[in-house]
Amino acid sequence: MESETLKFGLKPEVIKQINEVFASFPEVGQVILYGSRAKGTFRRGSDIDLCLEGDNLSLPTLLKIDTALDDLLLPYKIDLSIRDHIDNIELLSHIERAAPRFYRRNKE
Repeated sequence: MESETLKFGLKPEVIKQINEVFASFPEVGQVILYGSRAKGTFRRGSDIDLCLEGDNLSLPTLLKIDTALDDLLLPYKIDLSIRDHIDNIELLSHIERAAPRFYRRNKE
């Protein structure tokens, strides 16, 4: 029964904690999940691959986000990338194909 409540193999409270970190950084417009969790081929302990999109996202901001996520002490490795900084065409294509939205900032 527990598996019915899991999205991307993650408990709702884990997704909520991660998204609260993204919400605290106004530069983050949306976050796209990719990799094994997006494809549904993840295993126990698989990392969480997240691609960030937004205005004025920079490496220093990415490092602050990474630190904030690390401070959550979750049992997952979270790999972050900034979409505008990805040069690998195959990776960009994968993100576009298998790209469920993980987080989106509410425009108010």
